[in-house]
Amino acid sequence: MEGNTTFPSLSANHSHTNNCSRDNVLKTVVFPVLYSVLFLLSLSLNAVAAWVFFSIPSKSHFIIYLKNIVIADIVMTLTFPFKVLSDSNMASTPLRVLVCRVSSVLFYLTMYISILFFGLISIDRCRKTLQPFKGTNSARLARRKLLSAAVWIFLLALCLPNVILTSKIPTSPYFKCSDLKTDAGLRWHEVVNHVCQVVFWGNLVTVIVCYTLITKELYRSYARTKSRITSTATCRAQDRGTARRPQQARSTMNANVFLVLAVFFVCFVPFHFARVPYTMSQTRGLLFDCKLKLFFFQLKESTLFLTSLNSLLDPLIYFFLCKSFRTSLFKALRLTPGTCGWLISSESDSISPMRNTSVCK
Repeated sequence: MEGNTTFPSLSANHSHTNNCSRDNVLKTVVFPVLYSVLFLLSLSLNAVAAWVFFSIPSKSHFIIYLKNIVIADIVMTLTFPFKVLSDSNMASTPLRVLVCRVSSVLFYLTMYISILFFGLISIDRCRKTLQPFKGTNSARLARRKLLSAAVWIFLLALCLPNVILTSKIPTSPYFKCSDLKTDAGLRWHEVVNHVCQVVFWGNLVTVIVCYTLITKELYRSYARTKSRITSTATCRAQDRGTARRPQQARSTMNANVFLVLAVFFVCFVPFHFARVPYTMSQTRGLLFDCKLKLFFFQLKESTLFLTSLNSLLDPLIYFFLCKSFRTSLFKALRLTPGTCGWLISSESDSISPMRNTSVCK
């Protein structure tokens, strides 16, 4: 988790204000505006998602994991206003201290909670793809709930010392979050960084392996379906619409299955690749000049915004991959089940065995 966020003095004559200052338009204007818009959209969508989801029984592993992601997304979203105020230099010193001690920690906490649950979802989707008819029971559901609680407890226990050990009083209006950490806090911060790297790269490997297996099974299923369609078309050439519809449904379903993979790679992968040179620029300063350090900082902040987009894109996963969520949402809004049929083919739920990858079971 990052501890290098800097908070400049509000004075224009501060000695740190120069061509390499982080206080440029990108940091103080562009990102605050983007995060403000993201806050409003994410809060609205996740409030609706929470309202719908928590009226749905936790009858599957997938639903249990998605409910945890909803909670993580809401907490992450609530940290955005603090980042807006601190980045735009509108926050007081006590508020900026609060950002370092609490808000930033919560942001990274929820990021890695989401990453872990994306890994668990990938495993679950892979299992449902390879063993589509294997059901669940109350014992398995209870174990998944315990696993979810363990994820939260583990990361909370990992991050809590970062809050407690960030206890120094700033001696200047211009400070980094690391300046507020005790010696023990700095050492613990380094440990947390290493653990978070293991969490990300471990889940990245898990996601790649799971979706490689899913792709292979989807291809086999597509080949079998295409063979049946060809046979049916030979016998019933007069009804071409019947021969086309299953293939169209299959195409829609396949795209939905890979939505989790797309969100994971868009939101989490760029930041962790950009973080490597950024960390090096902070810890091995003699190898990087001022402008290069600024470039890596801006790259890190840009990819961090992509990570924040996770809170906005996750509701797409709920809508497209969870039939129970769609049904409850349409019912609450008094819409007919066929609404948005052009986005979600109703036939996709009737194709077996692959239907289980996209109906929240």
